[in-house]
Amino acid sequence: MNKEILLKELSYKAVRSSGAGGQHVNKVSSKIVLVFDVMASEGLTLLEKEKIYLKLANRLSKENILLLQCDESRSQHKNKELVLIRFFELLEKALKVAKKRKATKPSKSSIEKRLKSKKKAAEKKLNRTKRDWT
Repeated sequence: MNKEILLKELSYKAVRSSGAGGQHVNKVSSKIVLVFDVMASEGLTLLEKEKIYLKLANRLSKENILLLQCDESRSQHKNKELVLIRFFELLEKALKVAKKRKATKPSKSSIEKRLKSKKKAAEKKLNRTKRDWT
């Protein structure tokens, strides 16, 4: 993943944001929409594109375009910074290779401890029953 090339491939749109802001919100486009075409990217290898396509399939459009938006701040510049940070975090998370799980079994002491606690619970319940003394 080449971040410099990816930065050049990104395109941004400024859109009018919803929410608090009073009259100011009606005249200023502070919401930022980041647009990234995954398959046309030159900053990603073919293997990376496939991983992104598989892991982020629910976030991609039919044309394999990733859209991210941010309207947290009232500042367009701050929103642009935030959406960029989110974009790279999302890519890094999608490209991260998961650790293989090693199969383990419980230790002998933990098995004994579990069985003892079960036995104790069973005896406690046995003591609750009514005895027929005849």
